[in-house]
Amino acid sequence: MQRAPATYDLKGLNCPLPVLKARKRLASMEAGDRLWVATTDPLATVDIPAFCTEAGHRLIQTIKIGNGHQFLIERG
Repeated sequence: MQRAPATYDLKGLNCPLPVLKARKRLASMEAGDRLWVATTDPLATVDIPAFCTEAGHRLIQTIKIGNGHQFLIERG
């Protein structure tokens, strides 16, 4: 049974920190685990999907929240 995804709050950080921190956090997780990444960096809407594609992770959902976005990522 899959655990509920954790939320990783990266609001206030700018490029490239959200991707670098998400990469490190996902590296410590098991394949198939999911993580919500919350960010206010406007470039994250480009950087997070590109990172997921490059690293073999699956971007499941992107949600606009307040002054930022949340990304649901499944570790590849």
